[in-house]
Amino acid sequence: MPPSDDAGLTRPEGQAGNQALDRFRQVRARTLDLARPLSAEDQAVQSMPDASPTKWHLAHTTWFFETFILRPLAPGYRVFDERYGYLFNSYYEAVGARQPRPLRGLITRPGLDEVLAYRARIDQHMELLLESGETPELLELGLAHEEQHQELILMDILHLFAQSALSPAYRPAPAAAVGAPPGEAGWVEFAGGLVEIGHAGSGFCFDNEGPRHKVWLEPYRLADRLVTNGDWLAFIEDGGYRRPEFWLSEGWAQVQAEGWGAPLYWRETEGGWREMTLHGLRPVDPAAPVAHVSYFEAEAFAAWAGRRLPTEAEWEHAAQGPVQGRFLDASPAGRLTPAPVSGRGAGLRQMYGELWQWTRSAYSPYPGFRPAAGAVGEYNGKFMVGQMVLRGGACVTPPGHLRASYRNFFYPHQRWMFSGLRLADDGASKAVSVRPRRSSFASDVLQGLSKSDKSIPPKHFYDAEGSRLFEAICELAEYYPTRTEIALLTRHAAEIAAEAPDGAVLVEFGSGASVKTRILLDAAPRLAAYAPIDISREALEAAAAAIRRDYPALRVEPLVDDFTAALELPAAVQGMPHFGFFPGSTIGNFTPGEAGAFLANARRLLGEGARLLVGIDLVKDEATLVAAYDDPQGVTAAFNKNLLARINRELGGDFDLEAFDHRAVWNAEESRIEMHLVSRADQQVRVLGRRFEFREGESLHTENSYKFTVEGFSRLAAEAGWRVGRSFANPAPAFAAVLLQA
Repeated sequence: MPPSDDAGLTRPEGQAGNQALDRFRQVRARTLDLARPLSAEDQAVQSMPDASPTKWHLAHTTWFFETFILRPLAPGYRVFDERYGYLFNSYYEAVGARQPRPLRGLITRPGLDEVLAYRARIDQHMELLLESGETPELLELGLAHEEQHQELILMDILHLFAQSALSPAYRPAPAAAVGAPPGEAGWVEFAGGLVEIGHAGSGFCFDNEGPRHKVWLEPYRLADRLVTNGDWLAFIEDGGYRRPEFWLSEGWAQVQAEGWGAPLYWRETEGGWREMTLHGLRPVDPAAPVAHVSYFEAEAFAAWAGRRLPTEAEWEHAAQGPVQGRFLDASPAGRLTPAPVSGRGAGLRQMYGELWQWTRSAYSPYPGFRPAAGAVGEYNGKFMVGQMVLRGGACVTPPGHLRASYRNFFYPHQRWMFSGLRLADDGASKAVSVRPRRSSFASDVLQGLSKSDKSIPPKHFYDAEGSRLFEAICELAEYYPTRTEIALLTRHAAEIAAEAPDGAVLVEFGSGASVKTRILLDAAPRLAAYAPIDISREALEAAAAAIRRDYPALRVEPLVDDFTAALELPAAVQGMPHFGFFPGSTIGNFTPGEAGAFLANARRLLGEGARLLVGIDLVKDEATLVAAYDDPQGVTAAFNKNLLARINRELGGDFDLEAFDHRAVWNAEESRIEMHLVSRADQQVRVLGRRFEFREGESLHTENSYKFTVEGFSRLAAEAGWRVGRSFANPAPAFAAVLLQA
């Protein structure tokens, strides 16, 4: 390590902080926070030429401030170590020679401790400069540059850990929220015309975001959500990686050369597809946006779907207006945290802060673009060839970088960044046919039948026939939950309504037909608004319209979202007191971990002081429980077997329904009723051209329904930040509505 250099480090007496200093400290501290979970060995290794060791990122971002700010501006500043200019320069030709990028992993000296000492000393000098009242012209560029490297640290460490047989987690996984696949994407139409894109306003932007200029857009439309893992599973199962007709020539060559058959971090195991994440190796969630795909893969998927990718001008035009983003915070939990950003796009979801979204636009200069003079002019302009533009930002992107005009860019074959895609289409009617895509139903069935313990999510029960059969189940004498809860709510409606503050908004998680909601609305005229949350736009709009018609004085603000993981309530109700409602004992369909994650997210969404009424089915005698799920009339058996009929009808299956028996089992150890379809003999079935083996007695697990005690549910709620205020119970059959307080 070079000798200490304390020249000029006397801090002005009583000097107060300022905005520039505060921001500098915040950005520099977050980088260290991101590196803190990593060992010295983790931080020294380079897993591929495109990636860099974390230690190098720590040193390079420090070198930037030393080279471009301290050396020219700080009086009496002496360079920490002249050799660092060679080791930690990235690509600035005007500054001098540098360590070749593929060899950054060979920089064993200086060690991590010396790099951290380098950061500390440069921070001291920078803070002194900023405390003097100086605000260097390149300060904001340097901070934005470091924030880009914060994202690169997470990209690079994930790639490194993905090479390990141990599949280590960068941070422990938070409790997983249940993810209901969102179904087919909806579409948002845009008229196009002469529009303006490019950065506007006085805030910071990178030089490649301007100048603002006019672009002509033909009418177009964008999918209202990102492409999901479930969508991608259907692409894989349809031979997407084996069919050259969907691929650009260079992309097909890449597939052949590297043997691509799935997104970068997917692993096919006996238990189904798993994905390497910052939280370790986890099952692929069909509802989550597909990540770590290249431009070539995105283009191929769009061709397979009969659509296209948006241009960057279309994306930016659609994105201008208030939008909510998410980013991975630097706390030990490393959770996704809301980040307010600016943008437009009513009806569009996941525009910001989920994944960078590929566009079909090549990275090239805007009209009138001129690179800055000097070395910093190399920052963006020199890369404007051979790369493609991505928009929107990812969950690992610092929140200040989530803006409509931000242009990210990568080579079309690269996959280690947090990249996904949104489909686009021309707005005018087209004469060509659109190739239908399989829904998440196909993905879930194929994945579920491939597991050693076969299972299919219960959400797929509800096609038209399944919904009809479930209504018939609710009329059975043996099936007590629906009528018991309605009677319970009716009996205690006045007491429950008294717990809702004046002017509160009733927030319902999973609105359905809103039958039980009306019991509360009738009993609580003091409620000012109703905000139902549901993933089904059609069902939500129908329920909201009916409530508006029957309660004309009530403000109705529906939210189309996954109610288990919604980030923000509609703006119109955010200032009101919140009273949550989750009836139907639906929480029993979640695993305990999923239920805890839902309750924790509901507490965050509703806020401090909120209340949440949850319907829970209580533990009771085994005979009553089994009869409710295995009635003598055989209606529940028909409901269960209808899942096989749906597979036959929609996915070309050949299940013999008579070769399977419906079975309802009380699992006392897990405190849940399980529904199974049990094979009567050794047999084979085919679905979408794939063959699956069933042994005699082997089960296809179709549903769990957990049963609770009030005490046990109270402990689960307490772990998620709630306490039980009151509970309203029905003695026989035992059922409860529990009022939680945040």
